Amino acid sequence: MSRVLPDFSPRQMIKRAMIDPDGELLQGKEIWECLTCGRCSSRCPVEIDVPEFIRSCRLKALKAGNLPMESHQGIFQTIAGLQTGDLKQQRTSWAEGAGKFSNSGDFFYFVGCLPYFDPVFSYLGLSPVESARGVLGLLNKIGIEPVISNDERCCGHDALWSGNEATFRRLAELNLEVIRSSGARTVVFSCPEGYSTFKVQYPKYVGELPFEVLHVTELLGRELAGKDIAFKPSSNGVITYHDPCRLGRGAGIYDQPRQLLGLIPETSLVEMPRNRENSLCCGTSAWMECSNCSKSVRLDRLSEAERTGAGTLVTACPKCQIHFTCARLNSDLKIEVKDLYTYLLENIKGD
Repeated sequence: MSRVLPDFSPRQMIKRAMIDPDGELLQGKEIWECLTCGRCSSRCPVEIDVPEFIRSCRLKALKAGNLPMESHQGIFQTIAGLQTGDLKQQRTSWAEGAGKFSNSGDFFYFVGCLPYFDPVFSYLGLSPVESARGVLGLLNKIGIEPVISNDERCCGHDALWSGNEATFRRLAELNLEVIRSSGARTVVFSCPEGYSTFKVQYPKYVGELPFEVLHVTELLGRELAGKDIAFKPSSNGVITYHDPCRLGRGAGIYDQPRQLLGLIPETSLVEMPRNRENSLCCGTSAWMECSNCSKSVRLDRLSEAERTGAGTLVTACPKCQIHFTCARLNSDLKIEVKDLYTYLLENIKGD
């Protein structure tokens, strides 16, 4: 963020908080403008966890009446709040015809908010549930018919990073109840934010989880290459891969997505100069503070991708795909933005 806001300084924010923990920092906009991308932490010589510092400040700021600027008229904050109550949802219709799934079993596919993203972002020419269809198809290819539940709720990532701890806690309780009732021993995530929330935040609030937490790239990376699955030679020319913040710096998952792309013959994967732990953020988080600064960050990243000679940028995060697509449609940039799982599935022979 300091690239587009010269006065933005995590170091100065930490100093101010040390001098006056409940002071003027909690009344400002800086703590909401922070992308919590973790890039400053990855470079910090004393290993300060800046995103966690920001998150703790946001909890206090919200209680003090300092609110973030919500994106998309606050629709996703409203949806998350509604999901803390007693409601009936239709979250599985996207899977009909996409693959086989169950109501109980060893594997639970936590779909996240993709079914809610779909109608909101149709104006971008995107269908985010195509990513979920890709994941389901790939899981079926390795012999897994996962549980998909209408009773699943938002993971609570956005509520927690917006300072709304009460909503986060309630969503966590409801999700654990649903997963336990399914009998699942492993929960698989395609959304980096859902994965990091369960992996890192849930144990802090509810204790040790009674199931294994896996990102789907970990599972596919382990299983897909050993199956009798043939991929078509790539016809996409040069591609590049964008590391999502929560999946890369947040969870250390860098190799698996690249290994999966490498399964496609004749793939020409060219890295952007800023990759892996130095990857640039997509410009916003938790559906808030989406501004001209966010757009500048996105256009910077898309331009960097285009300069590699790539015609396609692949990412493993639905929000990154949404944000980059939005920025690209309002620019002269031509690079296509694709979801990793859709890309993999469409390159399997016979599909």
